[in-house]
Parts: sequence; structure tokens; C-alpha cells
Amino acid sequence: MGEEFAGLLPLLFFFALMFAAMYFFTIRPQRKRQKQQEELILSLKKGAKVVTSGGIYGVVETIDDSTVVIKTESGALLRMAKMSIVSRQV
Repeated sequence: MGEEFAGLLPLLFFFALMFAAMYFFTIRPQRKRQKQQEELILSLKKGAKVVTSGGIYGVVETIDDSTVVIKTESGALLRMAKMSIVSRQV
């Protein structure tokens, strides 16, 4: 019985090491980006300059529960999902 466990020990160590690597290289950074996105969405205010996931630059005009109306440089008003806002314009 002790020999069987000793044979499984390196395999269990390998699986633990693979899980830790997967956590630190994929799951943790993804959660960090998701948290930053949520903070950005919650901090949106009228007049904020933003960039959408489609590459559209604009200024926030109004904010609803799930949508944002942005005004582009040409004066067009676009209603978009809040989640499509990816960053603030610098």
C-alpha cells in the first residue's frame, strides 16, 4: 500500500503544479480585468470621454441601467451597452 501511494505522489504533485500555473496565468488575470471593467462601468459619469470595444471615441451623454448614450465627434448620438465601454479616453 505504501508503494502505491509513493507512486501516486509525483503525479499528484504534477497536477497541483499544473492547477497552480493555470490559476496564476489564466484565471487570476481574467478576474482582475473583469474587476477593472466593472469599476470603470460604475464610475461612468456624464461628460466622461470613453472608447468602446468597436473603437468608437465619444463623450457620455446619458447613462441608464444597462445602456449608455455617447456623442461622437461628428455629433451623432449612439446608444450602446455599458459593457461595450472598454476604457477612458486620455
